[in-house]
Amino acid sequence: MHCFVAYCLASETSNHPLANQTFRSEETHKLKKMITSRLQQINKPAVKTIQSPDGDIIDCVVSHKQPAFDHPLLKGQKPLDPQERPRGHNQTDLLSDNFQLWSLSGESCPEGSVPIRRTKEEDILRASSINTFGRKLNQVGMDTTKYKHVHSTGYVTGDLYYGAKATINLWSPHVEGEKEFSLSQIWLTTGRNSNTIEAGWQVSHQIYGDYLPRSFVYWTADAYKETGCYNLRCSGFVQTSKTFTLGGALSPSSTYNGRQLGINLLIYKVIFLNIRGGI
Repeated sequence: MHCFVAYCLASETSNHPLANQTFRSEETHKLKKMITSRLQQINKPAVKTIQSPDGDIIDCVVSHKQPAFDHPLLKGQKPLDPQERPRGHNQTDLLSDNFQLWSLSGESCPEGSVPIRRTKEEDILRASSINTFGRKLNQVGMDTTKYKHVHSTGYVTGDLYYGAKATINLWSPHVEGEKEFSLSQIWLTTGRNSNTIEAGWQVSHQIYGDYLPRSFVYWTADAYKETGCYNLRCSGFVQTSKTFTLGGALSPSSTYNGRQLGINLLIYKVIFLNIRGGI
């Protein structure tokens, strides 16, 4: 049986068997409606559906109907054409499409659509609540002292940067249980982490329901307080690629004392110039 902690505890407050049963039935129905509503927000109508060999369902969604355009500032607009990459960073620098299992069969999304990994009911049930679904543990007020991070970092600091690039070795590490996870990422942040952009790969059963290395992005605009989420699980991040899926499984991976495989990640700032002429 799957249930959120808040609902399970509440159902045990009465000692009357019939009252307990009625309460549980009402709360279960309420929870089901909330989950259905959340899934409808995230999963947009697809023009094509692709079944991935790893069990994922990939929905090809019209670009301007993806979750990002639920945001009030984007509602009714259409995605801008991808900007030209900085000199020296062409298409061959990016992650090969063949790293994702769903595209190995040669399937792809039609022009004008983007591939989005479908969110399932069990994905939401693994979260601590519906409201915290898709967000980080330290972002939602949980006791992070129970979840120790062991990590190594390399970093640079300064006043003015226009982007960053990293080549990250791709592994499929063993993690234990549903709470433990492993990741490798590039992380850009302003002072005190008030705004961050993160991208890389991660193995996380709690997020994806399996132990496969998967691509991810994450962002926040207020130091992880109220904004931000993984991939396309909330409005904010606009996807433009029709060949790459956020949250998609990556394969093959590196082997110890064997073949080494990596992914290249490039994050850069685009500056829009508004030039006006006159007499």
